[in-house]
Amino acid sequence: MSAEATNPATPGPITPAAQRRRGRPRIDLRRLGRAALLGPAARDRLPDAIGHVVEAHRAHHPDADLDPLRRAYVLAESSHRGQMRKSGEPYITHPLAVTLILAQLGAETTTLTASLLHDTVEDTEVTLDQVREEFGEEVRYLVDGVTKLEKVDYGAAAEPETFRKMLVATGSDVRVMSIKLADRLHNMRTLGVMRPEKQERIAKVTKDVLIPLAERLGVQALKTELEDLVFAILRPGEYARTRELVVENSSRADDPLAEIAEEVRAVLREAGLQAEVLIRPRHFVSVHRRSLKRGEMRGADFGRLLVLVNEDADCYGVLGELHTCLTPVVSEFKDFIAVPKFNLYQSLHTAVARPDGQVAEVLIRTHQMHKVAEAGVIALGNPYASPAEEQTDGDGTRPADGERADPTRPGWLSRLLDWQEAAPDPDTFWSTLREDLAQDREITVFRPDGGTLGLPAGASCVDAAYALYGEDAHACIGARVNGRLARLSTVLSDGDTVQLLMGQDPASEPSREWLEHAHTPVARIAITRWLAAHPASAAPSEAPAATRRPAADGPAARPAAADVVVDRPGATVRLAGCCTPVPPDAITGFPVRGGVVTVHRVECAAVERMKGTGRAEVEVRWGDTSECRVTLYAESFGRPHLLADLTEAIALEGVAIVSATVEPPSQQRVRHTYTLELPDAAHLPALMRAMRNVPGVFDVSRAQHQSATS
Repeated sequence: MSAEATNPATPGPITPAAQRRRGRPRIDLRRLGRAALLGPAARDRLPDAIGHVVEAHRAHHPDADLDPLRRAYVLAESSHRGQMRKSGEPYITHPLAVTLILAQLGAETTTLTASLLHDTVEDTEVTLDQVREEFGEEVRYLVDGVTKLEKVDYGAAAEPETFRKMLVATGSDVRVMSIKLADRLHNMRTLGVMRPEKQERIAKVTKDVLIPLAERLGVQALKTELEDLVFAILRPGEYARTRELVVENSSRADDPLAEIAEEVRAVLREAGLQAEVLIRPRHFVSVHRRSLKRGEMRGADFGRLLVLVNEDADCYGVLGELHTCLTPVVSEFKDFIAVPKFNLYQSLHTAVARPDGQVAEVLIRTHQMHKVAEAGVIALGNPYASPAEEQTDGDGTRPADGERADPTRPGWLSRLLDWQEAAPDPDTFWSTLREDLAQDREITVFRPDGGTLGLPAGASCVDAAYALYGEDAHACIGARVNGRLARLSTVLSDGDTVQLLMGQDPASEPSREWLEHAHTPVARIAITRWLAAHPASAAPSEAPAATRRPAADGPAARPAAADVVVDRPGATVRLAGCCTPVPPDAITGFPVRGGVVTVHRVECAAVERMKGTGRAEVEVRWGDTSECRVTLYAESFGRPHLLADLTEAIALEGVAIVSATVEPPSQQRVRHTYTLELPDAAHLPALMRAMRNVPGVFDVSRAQHQSATS
C-alpha cells in the first residue's frame, strides 16, 4: 500500500530538488483533499479535483473522451474515502498526483483511467471484475498489473521472483511500468518524514532497478527527477555541493548560455530556418557528472541548448548552419536520428565553442522527437490493440483473449523476457537483471541480409550468436565481422556487419571459454545451462588426448624427397621443410654443407634471404612425380569431432597421414598440422579443397615458416 507516503510540504532532504522544478505545475494537495472530502461531483460535470488532470490531458489529446476519467475518479474517491496518508491528506490525493504526472507526459485516456484506480483493488473492496464491468478489459489489465507490482516487497527474500513476475507484466504492457514509475516518483517526492534508513532503502532500489527501467522505457522526464531525488538521499554531501554550484551560477550577472542561444537564433533566422531555441538547465545529477568530468564549471556547462524544428530534414539543415557559422566541437557530434537509441530516443548532438573557451552542447530534434525523448513509451499511446481488435467488442474494448501484439516494444525488453524464462533460479535472475540494467548504452549491428540486431555495448560475437539463434547458437563455429574472419570473442562496435558461421553437426557444443566473452544474459544463461547439464564434456575446441597423433618421425621430421633432377653430379637432394615444395610448384635449389642441395618453392621467403646474401642458386626440376610428402596447416574454429572429421576427409582422398598435431586452442581457434604422403602430387589441390569443406575449417595452407633457414 502506498499510503505511507507523506506530506510533500514536510521538510526533508529531497525538498530542494522538488522546488527546483518551478515550471512543472503541481497539485495543491490540501485543496484537493478538501475537494475529495466533499464527495463526487454531479454526473453531468467533471469533479473539481481532477481539473488539473483534465487540463494537462487536453493539452496532448484535445478530443479525448473525458467521461472515463470522471467515472474513475468517482469510484476511486468513494473507495478510498476515509483512508489517509501519513501526512494527514485524504488518500485520493496520491492517485490524483500520479495521474497528473502521466497526463503531463501525454498518456492516453486508458492509462490515466487505470492510474486513478491503481490502488483500489489492492487497498479497497473494489474487485477486478468490477473494474472490467465499468471500464473494460484494457483498464482491468493495467490495474491488475500495477496491483501485482504493489505487492513487491523490495526488502524481502522473495524479491527476485516477485520482480521477475513484475517484469513479465511489464513486458505484456509497458503502460503497467509507466504507472508504477509515476507512482514511485510521487512517493519519492513525499518521502521526507520517513525514517532515514527507510528513505535510504527505497532510494537504493529506485536507483538500482527503477531508474534504469525508466531509462530503457525512454521516460527521461521521470528518470531525471528520480535521479535527483535519489542523489539527495544517498549522497547528501555531494548533493549539497552541487546545489551550491547551481545557486551560485544562477546569481551570475552574465549568462554565456543565453548569449550563445541568441547567436544560434540569429544564424538560423539568417538561414531562413524556422526553429525554436530553448535553454535546458541540467538536472543536479547531470551537473555533478559534468563537474567531475570538467573540473571547474563554467557558465555554459550548467545547461544545454535545445533546437526544435518541424521536419527531420530541418535537423540536418540546422546542424549544417551551426557547423558553418559557429565553431563546432567535432568530437561531440552524435547522430541518434539515423541510428536511434534502444529506448526510442532520437536527436542530433553537437557542441559549439566561443572564442573565450565557453562550449555549449546543442540538441537538435523535431517536436515529435522531443515528445518521445521526454515521455518515451508513454508518448506512444496504446501500441497494442489494432483498430479491428478494438471494434470486436460491443463496448469498444479489446477482447480478453488473444495475443497482445506490440510492434514498438524496445528490443531490450524483448530480450529480457526471453532470458528471464531460462534463468535457473531467482538469485541468478536477480544478479543477471542488475548486471543487465547496469548496461547504459546499446549498439546496433547489421546482419548480411540487411536486418539489424540491438546489443548492449561491449557485446561480442558470442552474444550476437545467442541473440539471433538462441540455444541453436551452440552450433556456432565462427563469425565474419565486416567481411573478415573474426574470433567469437571479438567485441562488436556500433554499425558492424556480422555474419555468424553455423556448423551442421547436431551434437555441437558450446566452448567453456565462451563464458569469458559472453556479456548478455541470454548468452551466459544458455551456455551455463548447457555446461551444467554436461559436466563431463570436454571443451569442444580441445581434441581429446587419445585422438591426438604424435609426429611419426619426431618433431624434426622432414618431407621425403620426390624425384628431383639437379644439375650437379652426386648431389643429395632434400626438400626444404620451410615451404614443403611438391609438383608442380616452381622450385629452385641452394647448395649447403655435405654436398646437399635443398629445394625451395621460388616464392619461399628463405629464397629471397639467401639471394640477398649472395648464395648461388642451383638449377633443379621435377622428375618422377608419382609420390611426394607435404605439410599442411588447417585453421579451424573449435567444435566437437573436428579432428575425426578432418582425418576422415584426408583418408577419403587416399592420402596417408605421416603425423598430425593439434595446438592448444586460442580464442576458439585451433591449428592442425598434418604431414601427408600423397600418392600423386597433382592431387594436392583436390586434397586441400576437401579439407576446407570440413565444417569449421576456414583455411588450409602449405607450410611456410618465415624464419626457416636452409
